[in-house]
Amino acid sequence: MLKKNKVIVISKIRYKDYDLIVKCFTIERGLVAYHLPGVLKASKGSSKSVYYQLLSQLDIEEKYRPNQSLHYIKEVKLSNAYHTLHTNVFKSAIVMFLSEVLVNVLKEEEQNLKLFTYLETTLKWLDYEEEFSNFHLLFLLNLTQYLGFYPDTSNSKAPFFNLTNGLFEDQKTDMYSISDQNLVLLKQLLGINFDALHSIKINSKQRQSFLNMLLLYFELHLGSFKKPKSLEIFNQVFN
Repeated sequence: MLKKNKVIVISKIRYKDYDLIVKCFTIERGLVAYHLPGVLKASKGSSKSVYYQLLSQLDIEEKYRPNQSLHYIKEVKLSNAYHTLHTNVFKSAIVMFLSEVLVNVLKEEEQNLKLFTYLETTLKWLDYEEEFSNFHLLFLLNLTQYLGFYPDTSNSKAPFFNLTNGLFEDQKTDMYSISDQNLVLLKQLLGINFDALHSIKINSKQRQSFLNMLLLYFELHLGSFKKPKSLEIFNQVFN
């Protein structure tokens, strides 16, 4: 059955000599894996593999067969052509890092239109924005809303935040209660929109510390989550 679908490329691995296995987050069915036979073999000086860069947004016509683990793409075109996301070295580092996080957290083959729209719009924002050093922090924090463990802000004036239960608390209850600069930054980021990110001024050390805290928050709430292998390189780029 041929169907049209809108997708965001989450990961890709080489298979055999000229094939790719690509995982995409789709607007219709959530996470779907596609087998792209021969896509790495250039034809007349060009190759469709250029479409499948990480976090690319595509319109596809797919050959979908229920109950199969791999599906096929018959036609592909860009639904949104990025201007800087894959050419700016800093944005490319963000793309690599976030795609690795998304591979870790996106597991379901079911429609999640709100999450798809979130990914689509925030990636477009990053592509056009010139000041983006804190983008990944807000992106990950907001992502928890779609994964089911966004911080409960009902007691947000409290002096502690517990990473284990996602609650603000009036006193330190265990080793996962934070109260330092990370707490201050967390309160600044909660509810802020991306256009206001430029108002938050932090240095690279503070940025790395908060990112490590966020990744721990993911680990505590998602049993299968692992810190991205690209984290060390990512921190070096933004040092």
